[in-house]
This record gives sequence, C-alpha cells and structure tokens, in this order.
Amino acid sequence: MNRTQSFAFRLAGVAFGAALVCSSFGVLRAQAPAAQAPSASAAQADSEEDDNPFTPKPAVPLPPGMTGSTTNDPRVGLKPGLYDAGETAMGMEHLAFVKKPNAFQLSSTNPDDPAVQKSLDLIGVGNRDKIPKPMQLVIAQLAFANSDFAFQGTHLFQGNFYGVNFYDISNPAKVSLITSLVCPGGQGDVSVYGNLLFMSVEMPNGRLDCGVQGFPPLPPPEPGHEKDHRIPTASADRFRGVRVFDISDIKNPKQVAAVQTCRGSHTHTLVVDPNDKDNVYIYVSGTSFVRQSEELAGCSGEEKPEKDPNTSLFRIDVIKVPLAAPQQAKVVSSPRVFIDARTGALNGLNNGGSHDKKAEKPADTNQCHDITVYSALGLAAGACSGNGILLDIKDPVHPKRVDAVNDPNYSYWHSASFSNDGTKVVFTDEWGGGLQPRCRPTDPNKWGADAIFNLKDDKLSFASYYKMSAAQTETENCVAHNGSLIPVPGRDIEVQAWYQGGISVMDFTDPAHAYEIAYFDRGPVDANALVLGGDWSAYWYNGYIYGSEIARGLDVFKLVPSKFLTQSEIDAAKLVQVSELNVQNQQKITWPSQLTVAKAYLDQLGRSQALSSDRIADLNKAITRTQKSHLGKKDLAKLRGMAASVETSASDAKTPEDTRRLHALAQILESPTA
Repeated sequence: MNRTQSFAFRLAGVAFGAALVCSSFGVLRAQAPAAQAPSASAAQADSEEDDNPFTPKPAVPLPPGMTGSTTNDPRVGLKPGLYDAGETAMGMEHLAFVKKPNAFQLSSTNPDDPAVQKSLDLIGVGNRDKIPKPMQLVIAQLAFANSDFAFQGTHLFQGNFYGVNFYDISNPAKVSLITSLVCPGGQGDVSVYGNLLFMSVEMPNGRLDCGVQGFPPLPPPEPGHEKDHRIPTASADRFRGVRVFDISDIKNPKQVAAVQTCRGSHTHTLVVDPNDKDNVYIYVSGTSFVRQSEELAGCSGEEKPEKDPNTSLFRIDVIKVPLAAPQQAKVVSSPRVFIDARTGALNGLNNGGSHDKKAEKPADTNQCHDITVYSALGLAAGACSGNGILLDIKDPVHPKRVDAVNDPNYSYWHSASFSNDGTKVVFTDEWGGGLQPRCRPTDPNKWGADAIFNLKDDKLSFASYYKMSAAQTETENCVAHNGSLIPVPGRDIEVQAWYQGGISVMDFTDPAHAYEIAYFDRGPVDANALVLGGDWSAYWYNGYIYGSEIARGLDVFKLVPSKFLTQSEIDAAKLVQVSELNVQNQQKITWPSQLTVAKAYLDQLGRSQALSSDRIADLNKAITRTQKSHLGKKDLAKLRGMAASVETSASDAKTPEDTRRLHALAQILESPTA
C-alpha cells in the first residue's frame, strides 16, 4: 500500500505525515459518481481539491473503448458490516476467522475519545484542525492495521503496524494465538528463516527499543508554511529499517539486531544464496521520506542525482545477516538498480506517463515497492513504482537490472510473482494506493489490475491484463494486492487479495487469457463511509489459503471442486508441502511422482479434450486399480504399457500446455511412487 509523499506531508505537516507514504488506514466520505466533467471556471477549485487529501474524488466516466467491473455477480449487493457482513464464495470454503488480539485494536470508535487522541499523539500527529474527525479516527487505527504473512512449520506470523502476532495453525480450522510481539513502527511486513524473524519498519514512530511511546509531534507550522516539507526532529532513539528477532523460543521473541536505513523499510525480501550457507540477505525497499543525516549519517534526500551522486533515492539496500551471528547484520551494498548503463545517470528509468491524474506526466522512478526473488532462476522481479524491472541476482549482493518495462495503464507498480517455470511474471498495479474504491463499474478493468508478461531470454513482453471482475461499491477500497501461486500441476494459478474486493483465484496458464476460477468476498465494512479494510494478502500454504484482513483479523479457506477445478487437482496441490514460506522469496515447486498427480493431469487433458473420454476413463480405471493394490506389480506393468501411448500423444497435442501435461503424465505412469 502506498500514497504519494506530497499527500503524506500535506496530511499532517508533521512526523506522522511520512507514515502515510507507506499506508493509510482511513475513512473517506463515500462519493457519488460525477455527472459531467468540471467546467473551466472550476479549475482553481479543482486544483485546491487536488491539494486536499480529504476532498472526495468522484468517479469519472469510462475512457473510450474501456469497460468496468460487472454488476451481474453474486458479490454485488452483499450486506455491510464489520463482523457481520454478508459473505459469498465460489470454489472456496471459509473455514475459520480469528479476530485481532485486543492489544492490536483501538479501544474506541469515537474520534473525540481520549484513547483516540492519545493514539494520535503517540504516532506524532499534530496540527489536527484540518483533519476531519472521521479521518482522525482512522489515522489512529492505522497504528493497528494488519499487513503481510510469513509461515514456518505449523506457525503463521502476521505482521501489523503495531507488531507481529504468532499463530499456531497445526489445525487450520482452529487457529490459536501463541503470542503477540508489540513493537510499533509500521508497516510490519515479516519474513522468517530458521530461528530468525525479520520485520520492516518505516513509520517515524518506530523506536529502537520497540517502545510504544513514540515521539513528540512537531508543533503546528507557521502561518503560510502549511505545505512546507517537514520531517521529524532527529532522534538517536528512532528506528526505521529492518528488525531481526530470535524466535528460538516462539513464545518469547527477542530483538537481536536493528539495521537502520535512510528511507526505512516499506517491504523487504529474504534472499537465500544457494552458494552461501552462512548468510542470508535482505533486499530493502524504502518508499518513505529520507531521514536527515543528523539522525543517520550518510543520508541524502536530493531528488536530482546530478546534484548529489550519493543521494539515498534511486536505489535499494542489501543487508547481510550472518546466521551464526545475526547481531552483526548490516547494510553491505546499495545497488543503483535504476541506472542508465549508457550514461551512468542514476535516474535512468521513467514511468513513461500514467493515466493517474497526478502522474500523467513522465516521472523518474526512484524506489521499489516490492521485489520478488526466484533464486532457482537467478532472477528477481521488482515492482518499482513507475516500472516493472527484471534483476540478475546470481550475485545477491550486487543485483543488476537486465530489463525494464512500463505501461500507461499502470499507476503504481506494486508487487510481482513468477510462474513456476519462470516463463511469466504477474505484476500488480496499486492504483489509488489501496485507500480508494477502484473496482467500481466506472473504473476501467485495465487500471488497478494485474499485468501478465511473458519472460524469455531475460526479456519481458506484455501479454494481457486481469482484474477481479465483480463491481464493488463507493465505500469499498479495492485494487490489486498481494498473492501467491497455488501448486496445481499443469496450470499456473494464483490466489490474490483485492482489499475489500475480497480474494480472487486466477488461472493464467494462457497468459493472454487469464480468468477467475474461485473467489471469496464480504460486503463493505460500512455502507456510508469508505473505511479501509479487506484482505491485504491471500497466500496458499500447505493446502490452505490464509487471508490477512486489515481491520478484522485472520481468515482461513480451503478450495472446493467446481467446474474450473477438480478434487484431483486440489489433492495434487496439497501434496506440495514446504517447511517455510516467504512469498517474496519464491521457491521452485516440484510434485511427487504420485498417481494423484496423474489424475490431476487427466482431468486437465479431459477439460481441454486433448485425450478422448474413453482413453481418460481407461487410464483413470488403471490408476485407481494400481492405487488400491498399493502399486502391485501386475498393475504397475499395465500402467507402464499405457505410458508409451500417452507419450506418443504428446506429439499430436494442439497446445504447449497439453504437450507438457502428456509428457508429465507419461513419466508418472512409467515410474509412480507411493
């Protein structure tokens, strides 16, 4: 989630303003669609509205040739509510919901309540006269918003702007809280490796000691200086960067390192070098303001790199963490991933222009929002505000850009996922920063969507867009957000969060024709005001889908058969078990050579009509008989005899996908395992 710096500093004109560079947990007034374009006489008023982050932004007519979300969908018209909203699903079953712990909830919904005002004080919000009371309440709530997930064994770690909650998911239908780590500072994104947990901190209320007291707010600006760029007073106690915790004792995590960075850590990516068993690396993506050098030596916020080649913009940071001595973690490089290789200019990438009103003019790219590494390929995909980039990470300390793309239909490149075979990359666009309703019938389906790119020879080429299709209301923030692969063999499937658009499961096996195969949605948190809520992340882990609900807590789902997905495909996906999952550190998926996987391939070959129904029936019958005999010799021999004809059929397949499925099926039939 991200907003512009100008929004952040206009918001409060104080220390906390920078916090909204990374996220906003807020209430905006519901907006009615605009009837017509503004007249020329309203230009000055429009300009003033653009400068006021609290002015409602009306919907605009669809641009020529574009279509919006459909209103003909079961997700349209669901009952609103926080804990009693209407729900609907297709291809998914809601198994469990766990509320946020009390310590991670604001105790009042009254903006005048002393508890709300105290929270605003603690996170540094001063000069509140121009902040509407509903927004004051939500800014206070931001300090307790849920964010991203990490997984290890039977443990789930849910980040939050107030710290991290540790859950036991040994029984996904009965998730239980293990402990809460209170450590404010947002955004709270987490990853885990062995006995270490890493946490991103970007907001200026973060303290080295994880204290909750924050820092005193700046005094109100002098008259006439309300729009001045102001940053927090330097403090030796402030922390912005990546925290490292020892979680050997899961109930008593202990901070062992706190690595400061100039822009803090909006997100971070765990990087494991297959050639280095002694260290792990952290790629740090900072999107907030640059702190002053008085607080951290060497920091420079110069926006024109030709004036200061040491500017803290136009780079990422790389932290090296010695596994035997994590307390020695430190920044070891700050790669200039946006550099122009021909001229040496640090600002070598540009968004090329955008449909977003405030970014329609070309603007230099000076930050990455999120980076997904795929060490098995030696590549990383960076979603870097104005561009999608491809990095060579074979030397993880010195990643090098090998390609970059932009798109006029993209406003803010947010996150990325590789297909398992590395031939595709899905980038997301967080148009509106996650705060606004961007899935209305008037919002184009090419905006705030996924863009699917083919990847070949380290080059990206655009294939198509995908957007959650059901129209959401004016009071539901909705745009593309975090997701992960679902390991169904023979297909490329991703589950993805869409804030109050809920969760959507997309098949992008054919990158030119992605389509939805499952979903879950709730009604708006509030029918009359836009209250930020919904799913921040939706990830598959060892057979289940987990949703990080910003305002409510934690959801657990399972897939169920539908016309788009069979039980055999679901069973085959469940065979893939991992010991850890940090989604931005993408691991190559491999499937066991089990007959359950063969059945999944047969279902797909039947769906595409690559094999006749009679052959599929014969193969299924032989597979079932072999399973019942526990791989009896006679049954195995028959399967091997059938493998040859399946392999022969691969040469006649009409699509590359079916060719691969037939090859894979033949291999399993030749040598199945228990």
